Amino acid sequence: MSAHLFRVGNVWHYRFQINGVRVQRSTKETVKHVAEAIADRAYRHAKMWARGAEPVPTLRALVALWLAAHESIVSAHYIRLVETFGRLHLYEIGDVMIDELTTPLVEAALLEHRREHAPITCNDWLVVLKVLCKWAVRRQVIPAVPWQVKLLKVQKKPRATLPVSRAGQWLAAIDDYARDRPELSLAVRLMFGLGLRESEVITSRWEWVDWDRRTYCPGLTKGREADPVPIPLWLFNYLSATRQAVGLIVRNSNGNAFGPGFVRRAMQAANAACQIDGLTPHRLRGTFATLLSERGLPVQTVQRLLRHKSPLTTMRYLEVNLSAAVDAQATIAQLAGFETQQKQGGEEVANDATETLTE
Repeated sequence: MSAHLFRVGNVWHYRFQINGVRVQRSTKETVKHVAEAIADRAYRHAKMWARGAEPVPTLRALVALWLAAHESIVSAHYIRLVETFGRLHLYEIGDVMIDELTTPLVEAALLEHRREHAPITCNDWLVVLKVLCKWAVRRQVIPAVPWQVKLLKVQKKPRATLPVSRAGQWLAAIDDYARDRPELSLAVRLMFGLGLRESEVITSRWEWVDWDRRTYCPGLTKGREADPVPIPLWLFNYLSATRQAVGLIVRNSNGNAFGPGFVRRAMQAANAACQIDGLTPHRLRGTFATLLSERGLPVQTVQRLLRHKSPLTTMRYLEVNLSAAVDAQATIAQLAGFETQQKQGGEEVANDATETLTE
């Protein structure tokens, strides 16, 4: 059964009956296919109300509902991401009921977003929209996500890592920038030496350091884990110089916690001084993981140190071990005789040069 459509004058009306209750309304439309859509929506919503289900919200209302439900259980970064999506990037679909979001509507909104934003942010936009709609499905507000739009294929950029041979130089550049703010130097060393997220550095506390076992156990983490991380000796000695019993390890001049992005300028200055492009707190964490992997640590152990739920997440942090590739290339060249030919050529050039100097 569905809504029955009829016309009074030039205006289309609809009527239907649910649980013995008759509903009759005007669509206020003179175009039949538009009136049919209004009547079908009214019938679906009435059925949901009749069985006690939640009414279908608009996309704008769904954003507000999601934020209210997740404010205290997801990271502040993701809350800001969804809040920005709802405030600035709804375009023409903000006031559309989420069960009426169609693939053409989403594609049109995506195209509007693409006009002013980079392609990679279009994929972020799609991911947020899908998260919201899948949450509505889990809440049984809608039976399924009503649209299908694939992520854009974008050219990936090389991800920055801190070369271990230049780590001392880079940290010295951090220290030079932060001469009057040693807390920045300490924060960066915690990221590089322990692989901590920026949020975990902000909330780091002295009482979470086990001085006897030489470990640190983050007490506030993204995934609510509480796994200890061994402290390397160089960082242990650095921490011992300012050791305290309790309190924040990294704090501003007022004794309070820093806000997000507090090391950004220091890292940008060090990057410029060392000619390293794109090294951020997150890529410093990626460097920590990659260096451990390159030295033979199993991915399961790296996963535990990074506090990831899945090893697949850890794998995305790891860069290719190029040193292993170089060794393999050298072995192949040796088997092919290329290394021998190159050395012989070098000796011949050296002999020719010696003969020239003798003459």
